[in-house]
Amino acid sequence: MQVAARTYRAWKTAQPSNRDLEDAVVIDAILAARVDERGKPTPESMYGRRKMTALLRRQGLAVSKRRVDRLMRQLGIGGLVRGKRVRTTIPDRNAQRAPDLLERDFTAEAPNRRWVADFTYVRTWAGFVYVAFVIDCFSRTIVGWHASTSKTTPLVTTALRMGLWRRDRAGRPAGDGLVHHSDAGSQFTSISFAETLALEGIAASIGSIGDAYDNALAESTIGLFKNEAIRDDSPFRNGPLRTACDVEWVTAEWVDWYNHRRLHTTIGDIPPDEFEAVYYADLETPSHPVLAPA
Repeated sequence: MQVAARTYRAWKTAQPSNRDLEDAVVIDAILAARVDERGKPTPESMYGRRKMTALLRRQGLAVSKRRVDRLMRQLGIGGLVRGKRVRTTIPDRNAQRAPDLLERDFTAEAPNRRWVADFTYVRTWAGFVYVAFVIDCFSRTIVGWHASTSKTTPLVTTALRMGLWRRDRAGRPAGDGLVHHSDAGSQFTSISFAETLALEGIAASIGSIGDAYDNALAESTIGLFKNEAIRDDSPFRNGPLRTACDVEWVTAEWVDWYNHRRLHTTIGDIPPDEFEAVYYADLETPSHPVLAPA
């Protein structure tokens, strides 16, 4: 290829363009978000283009989705793709079930109005470990969780009691009017669990048998847990899951990140705890008096 001498000299002395310099800043921010100071992948390394854009904007960078998408493709970086969930809940078709009080409406006007619950399994070297979750519909906060080697009623009861205890400890107790929604699994339709709800003054709500959409929020949260915390390449894992203790540690770290740092699209790309903090701050802010017309 014939190149003029002045073209070569101009190329050799040319400075990086403004776009290249701005791209370099964004690339550094993306790489810094994905790796901690020890060189270990962070939970944010699972973010795709959309959530990475939201994260960089929260850090003060004015970036567009197109720029983040272009740079992540150049770096060969992609978000974590969710896998297929395995069905674990076994319904008891002969048990009396509470009515469905949510009817697929997984929204709430305030915290502690609607909680949804479900559980899943995790394979370990020592056998299966079952993990139950209770999620607040208002903020998507995981209020309670529990891991056990048995999938009997105490698995879900303990998760519920943890949620009540954590809310009490935070000074935001669950008062009257709380609805607990689940699928039609035998653990949730048992007499023992119904008694627990009654003693706590909680209204029971159960979806129809064999319909995942009736408990979609809990199903979705468990899908995130399996995809982000349990996979072999998860940043929360330091090795194989040998026992129930390993599952408990991984779950505790993931729940802490999920509640305090993970960005959630449904609530405006902010963490659940921050979303609740904004809600309570608005309640505690006194309103200015309105002067009556003269």
